[in-house]
Amino acid sequence: MTEERSAVVVRDVRKSYGELKAVDGVSFTVAEGEFFGILGPNGAGKTTTLEIIEGLREPDGGEVRLLGESPWPRNVKLLPRIGVQLQASSFFDKLTAKEQLQTFGSLYGVNSTRADEMLELVGLTDKANEQENKLSGGQRQRLSIACALMHDPDIVFLDEPTAALDPQARRNLWDVLRAIQKRGKTIVYTTHYLDEAEILCDRVAIMDNGRILALDPPAVLVRGLDAPTHVTLQKGVLSVVDATALEGVEEAHEDEVSLTISTRRPAPVLSALAERGALDGLQVRTATLEDVFLNLTGREYRA
Repeated sequence: MTEERSAVVVRDVRKSYGELKAVDGVSFTVAEGEFFGILGPNGAGKTTTLEIIEGLREPDGGEVRLLGESPWPRNVKLLPRIGVQLQASSFFDKLTAKEQLQTFGSLYGVNSTRADEMLELVGLTDKANEQENKLSGGQRQRLSIACALMHDPDIVFLDEPTAALDPQARRNLWDVLRAIQKRGKTIVYTTHYLDEAEILCDRVAIMDNGRILALDPPAVLVRGLDAPTHVTLQKGVLSVVDATALEGVEEAHEDEVSLTISTRRPAPVLSALAERGALDGLQVRTATLEDVFLNLTGREYRA
């Protein structure tokens, strides 16, 4: 990817607070139209990195180019071209959802009729006349994203947009994020939900302690891990001794309810289990992005 065609270019960016190195030599690029995720546990440096790119925070060193411009000192030329949804959203008091959007839009000279389009995009048309403080957490998150999109920016920054949402609200928001990308927008977002990043992102940067530990498409990171596949059976279907004797099995162990087989050659293992009629209730778990993270950090994932 050439930097000339990149929406975001980050080179050796650093930011410290006393002895704490919040961002410690971070470099990456984001292509136009890409869905790019910055992943990591709380305190990894995700939000600080995002705020530096957005021009909300001055780096101690390094360089950032946002849509070909430097975002710091505060670059007013960039403001109409970027949309920002922060972790903590603030709305105007006593305004309805539609009025919130119209007010945000007026700051950029946007026609008030665009509010209806944004409400439809985020699935809030039926809540247009509801005051913001009467919306659910998931609805407020969607309204916050709609506000960030009201002026039709080229690039959208979302800081943990699905944090604290219930599973149904999270998945509804995934549909909104996919729809945003289909409109040709570049999305840069942070999250500590590795499962959603694996589904949504074209590429991800895994951060911890202010540094990028890995950067690639999720599938590439998972394939590079060379982790075993885990096949789980109901306890009693097969003994540990018989399971260990199957071709391709590396390890087998059981607990009170199940038997788990580890293998890097699942095909012969599943074939042997089928011959024994042992497929009922079987579950197969391959490596995930969370396994990549655990392998990189060597400790429990901090959500």
